[in-house]
Amino acid sequence: MSADAPVPSPVRPKWLPALVVAVVLGGALAAAALYFLGGARLVDEARQAWATAFAAFGAAGPAAFFGAMAVLPLFGFPISPFSLAAGPLFGASLGTPVVLLCGITAIAANLTLSYWLARRALRPLLGRLVARLGYRLPAASGEDATGLIILVRVTPGPPFFVQNYLLGLADVPFGRYLGWSVLVQGAFGTGVMLFGDALAQGRGRIAFLAAGLLFGLVFATRMVRRHLARGKATP
Repeated sequence: MSADAPVPSPVRPKWLPALVVAVVLGGALAAAALYFLGGARLVDEARQAWATAFAAFGAAGPAAFFGAMAVLPLFGFPISPFSLAAGPLFGASLGTPVVLLCGITAIAANLTLSYWLARRALRPLLGRLVARLGYRLPAASGEDATGLIILVRVTPGPPFFVQNYLLGLADVPFGRYLGWSVLVQGAFGTGVMLFGDALAQGRGRIAFLAAGLLFGLVFATRMVRRHLARGKATP
């Protein structure tokens, strides 16, 4: 065979598409059967467990609630349920502005703890591991660091705590990390807290405005992500 001869493409078995369809349909049927045979009860139990947990946080007071909001996401606990429950639990007693301030403070505290945990504990450990393999961990700086922070924050998919640890492991400057992260996550947290508080107090107009804020933020993050993608593709 000459050097210029085309490389033959691998032959895909004729039964492969049917196998993929069968696997997908089988998984869907299994999930539906699980739901109808017992999944609904599990969903109700999970919902009741959430309600019980947040009722306990509410009874413990705002300090315990917002302290848990700052600490538990370090271990993978989602932060959005805290944002959604903050208004209904403390909006009437503390007032909406104070709830928003406490929520954003808790988010900033979690961002700080996540960064230093990744930077001071996880990065040295991983650094020694990859050094034995003959590599070293990359460190972002300058405009690359700013672009990385914004890109990670506006990219859907990675959970909040994963984003924090990734940026800490990338060794981005702390000031820029905290500033941009609070700007993005604080905006979304504010929208969710306003939405939950408005629903609890029956303020339909405020709930509608909060939902509009969240949709606007989602649209803005998509536009920023596209802009960053074009900027990287142009060079």
